[in-house]
Amino acid sequence: MITTPSYFTQNGAAYLGDSVKLLQELSDSTIDLVVTSPPFALQRQKEYGNKEQSEYVEWLTEFARLVYAKLKPTGSFVLDLGGAYEKGIPVRSLYNFRVLIRFCDEVGFRLAEDFYWFNPSKLPSPIEWVNKRKLRAKDSVNTVWWLSKSEWPKANVSQVLAPYSDRMKKLIADPSAYYTPKKRPSGHDIGEGFAKNNGGAIPSNLLQIPNSESNGQYLSGCKLVGARQHPARFPIKLPEFFIKFLTEPGDVVLDIFAGSNTTGQAAEQLQRKWLAFENDREYLAASTFRFFDKDASEDELKHVYQDILDSKSIDLRAKKELNLL
Repeated sequence: MITTPSYFTQNGAAYLGDSVKLLQELSDSTIDLVVTSPPFALQRQKEYGNKEQSEYVEWLTEFARLVYAKLKPTGSFVLDLGGAYEKGIPVRSLYNFRVLIRFCDEVGFRLAEDFYWFNPSKLPSPIEWVNKRKLRAKDSVNTVWWLSKSEWPKANVSQVLAPYSDRMKKLIADPSAYYTPKKRPSGHDIGEGFAKNNGGAIPSNLLQIPNSESNGQYLSGCKLVGARQHPARFPIKLPEFFIKFLTEPGDVVLDIFAGSNTTGQAAEQLQRKWLAFENDREYLAASTFRFFDKDASEDELKHVYQDILDSKSIDLRAKKELNLL
């Protein structure tokens, strides 16, 4: 790339700037996975710069066209989109579904699978329809579109197996006590291999991940330094799931709306190469805290934070207290 990174680690680099321009600097067909959560199309403006619903689909499609060109033929684009209501009425917006149709019909993406992120710790919202008038249930599920460049993207579900339930563990230990191999009325042919221990269960496309972190290194660093926390962070287990599922060690992962760089942290820990693009210098500077050990000193955090605010490029590999796995 032509642009100098704001900081880089053992496996990746974070860049300040408009993602449209930064994407144009990448060579085509070089990225294995783009996983991101863009600013949502909400009626109430947020400090991280969300667009009006009427502009949103067109705005996001510009990024999608560039992402499509930069992905390898086996690459994937994972897009987390929160829901929203139409202005002034208790009717849901269809913007996230319009994004999906536009990306597939016009850009050329395939919908490999639709995922839904359930955040059980999310507070009741929107206040008007849920708390005050009590007309709607709280909105606690985001749509997560897994889009691919071809019909056969790289994927390995065995890398994201879920823990077996207690009942399944008992069945594996003593199959004859729980079922008899035969064809069920549903048409499923349940054979003897059903009780085989495969190391875990196939996960569903409903991902239950609470977003309730309160004392991680990022938040601790922000409090220590007095830095502005990004208000719309997703939990590390969300990008971690898709990075494990859709890439291998050494593959390249990109987040085009990096925010606090949760995706970069997950990729670093999983030994993937990564790139992070973020347009807000303060958010990018604070995201360095994710790559320090919890015992890093206040002076060290402040020094790195201020250096990035001062437009310096920081090599985090040289720091003694880095948490590089």
